[in-house]
Amino acid sequence: MADFRTKLGRILRRSALPTLAAVLFGLGHAAALAQAMDGDGGGAQLRGAFPPDTGRYTPSAPVPGPTLPANTTVVPRIAAPDSGSPTSGQVKLVALLTVDGQRIDQGLVWRVYEALRDPRAPSKLLMTKREPSPTVSLEPGEYIVNAAFGRADITRKIVVTPGTATSEKFVLNAGGLKVRVLVDGIAPPANAVSYDIMSSERDQSDNRVRVLAGAKPGVVNRLNAGIYRIVSRYGDANAKVEADVTVEAGKLTEATISHSAARVTFKLVAQAGGDALPDTQWTVQGQDGRVVTTSVGALPSHILAPGTYSVTAKSTSGVFKRDFTLANGDVAQVEVVMQ
Repeated sequence: MADFRTKLGRILRRSALPTLAAVLFGLGHAAALAQAMDGDGGGAQLRGAFPPDTGRYTPSAPVPGPTLPANTTVVPRIAAPDSGSPTSGQVKLVALLTVDGQRIDQGLVWRVYEALRDPRAPSKLLMTKREPSPTVSLEPGEYIVNAAFGRADITRKIVVTPGTATSEKFVLNAGGLKVRVLVDGIAPPANAVSYDIMSSERDQSDNRVRVLAGAKPGVVNRLNAGIYRIVSRYGDANAKVEADVTVEAGKLTEATISHSAARVTFKLVAQAGGDALPDTQWTVQGQDGRVVTTSVGALPSHILAPGTYSVTAKSTSGVFKRDFTLANGDVAQVEVVMQ
């Protein structure tokens, strides 16, 4: 019988029973079980290795987590705030052409700025919206809102109250301006004419404020209602026309600008009818002595307003000068002979 018990203990030690005991009862009981198997007591010692049956499960102690370094700072996780918090206010922005006019449904740009107590401090841009009538969520307080429709715009202050939904209307009093340009009764070549739009207001130097520079003919420009000065230039010299136009709110104003001009080409020659000499510097002056335009080359070409001028050609051979007169619609060539 003793030999049988010894063999049985050896079989149990080689089996998975200690591993199973470790899972069920913990490492301490598994060690006790293995110790019980090593003795000659056999069944008595095996029975004593199991914990007494108390009728309830006793959980083991929690496993400690990793130890953090002493200088580690634990930052608590903070949930992102809800954009629709009860303290914020909902504001719908609406733009109108006129007080009793239609709502603008395209081409609008809205900018919302923080309202600062110091008027000299630059305002901080909070958001930009390109929707016709956006609804924005803002914390209670004062804000500066700008509505831009092309070159027409309006800026004013709004007040947001907590937990309310309001609508703010912006009346731009805007209209459209379309300029048509003719040269000697016909449309000029593409990109030959551009014009500036100047306001009726003047700065401290008594100069008009430029509203739009380099505008192209045939394009509708959106402007606030008011009086504007159109300064149209044909070519790169003094072919210039100015005219005043009035833009009415909610209407399209069409204006026609007519230019009078002539085209002239210069050449410096050793004798009349000769070949143009290269590397020549040209200066064109009006009757009052003011410089109209300058250029460099063998055959420079310019568009000038009708009138009388003098041109100076400077080359390695010297400085030469000639007077000439242009009429509306002329296409002329002016030779300057070295003599």
